[in-house]
Amino acid sequence: MSKQILIIDDDKELSSLLQEYLSSESLACDQAFDGESGLNYCKQKPYDLVLLDIMMPGIDGLETLKQLRRFTKVPVLMLTARGEDYDKILGLELGADDYLPKPFNHRELLARVKALLRRFDYAQEEKKSNILKAGTVVINHNTHMVHINGEEVELTGTEYQFMAFFLENFGDLVSKDTLSKEILGRRIVQYDRSIDVHISNLRKKLKAESELEIKTIRGSGYRLIHKELASNA
Repeated sequence: MSKQILIIDDDKELSSLLQEYLSSESLACDQAFDGESGLNYCKQKPYDLVLLDIMMPGIDGLETLKQLRRFTKVPVLMLTARGEDYDKILGLELGADDYLPKPFNHRELLARVKALLRRFDYAQEEKKSNILKAGTVVINHNTHMVHINGEEVELTGTEYQFMAFFLENFGDLVSKDTLSKEILGRRIVQYDRSIDVHISNLRKKLKAESELEIKTIRGSGYRLIHKELASNA
């Protein structure tokens, strides 16, 4: 069964070109030309991915994303104006999984789409260990639920994968480039803030956890460790 993609973009000409191009890659696409219609589509049909333009009249892309995250964890690739760093960062903070600046090469778009679909497919597959645990953080791959101190914590699909990767590599130094390739499915590029924002979001949700910390190793990457070890380092 082909993957189901929703394109939410008020540029009808671009949207139709994207639909035609992605359809040629066996990806089924629907189109919505404003945020409200896009939200209604997502409420009526389960999609595998949403391409979401930021600059739209009425409900803009950021507000659409905010409302979208209230009822679905569908992967979202934002289409942003080149140079609009504020929109990119805010979009990631609101739960987007990745972004692509306009204008973009269609091959780059396809690569991002396939990378997102692959990693979310992989997240659904059975892994070596169905339960990952460190301190009082527990990830259950069967239910895709995360608990901290016995309480469920809501993570986006990308945050879930970051947390799982850190637990699988507990205590090890993990570089930004490794995180980008393993989780975002692409090499990190200069001035890309995606990793920083996803880590920041995850840290905020880990605040209730008294034992663990994602420690920044300046110039090298990150480590998930016990806080007591961080204070003694």
